[in-house]
Amino acid sequence: MRPHLVADGALQGAGASQRRPFRERALLILWPSFLMAGVLEMLVFAVVDPGTMHWFGADPIDWSPSAVYSVTFFIFWGAVATSGAITALLEAPVD
Repeated sequence: MRPHLVADGALQGAGASQRRPFRERALLILWPSFLMAGVLEMLVFAVVDPGTMHWFGADPIDWSPSAVYSVTFFIFWGAVATSGAITALLEAPVD
C-alpha cells in the first residue's frame, strides 16, 4: 500500500517515513523542468530573434541560431530544475 495524505497532512501507510530513491526524486524534478524549459524556449524565441541578441548590450553574439537555442534551453532547464530541487528539499520529511 502506498502512503497517502490524511486530513491533517500527515502521511499514513506502510513505509510512510521512507524517502524515495535518489533516481526517482531526480526524475521527478528533471522531467517536468525539461518540459517547462521547452515551453519557456518557445515563448521567449517567439518574441526574440537570436540573431539580434547582444552580450550584455555591447558585443553581438556571433553564435549560430541553433547554438543560442541550445544554450538558452539548458539555462532554462537548469533554472527550473533548481527551483524544483529547492522545493523538493523544503518538502522533504525531517528524519
